Amino acid sequence: MANRFEGRGNLGSDPVLKYVEVSGEKRAVCEFRVYFDRQVRDGDEWREHGGFWLNVTQWGKRGELAGKLLVKGCRVMVIGSLVQETWTDKDTGEEKSRLVLDADSVDMDLVRVESVRFAEKRERE
Repeated sequence: MANRFEGRGNLGSDPVLKYVEVSGEKRAVCEFRVYFDRQVRDGDEWREHGGFWLNVTQWGKRGELAGKLLVKGCRVMVIGSLVQETWTDKDTGEEKSRLVLDADSVDMDLVRVESVRFAEKRERE
């Protein structure tokens, strides 16, 4: 991996699960935005000290599960690689770009989880 990003933040909206064609086969990709906050200690309290939004993608079975389980407001820890996407704007013809976090792992923070139901054990994918 050329770079590694780890951050904790909140989903800004419900995830969107899509199926796209990659090399002739359909693949699941879950897309969502996360606000990665920066909390700093201020005496006995914590306060926000700036943060930023990133678009996040998670592919395959993990992406399908993210699309099923995550909702707006979820507190998550995301680990992955930053990738620069580039495209040409259809209206202006301008080259555009943005950073996207290609997630290897998305874990929910247990602070906001009220219950858990485990799936049956299955073979590792």
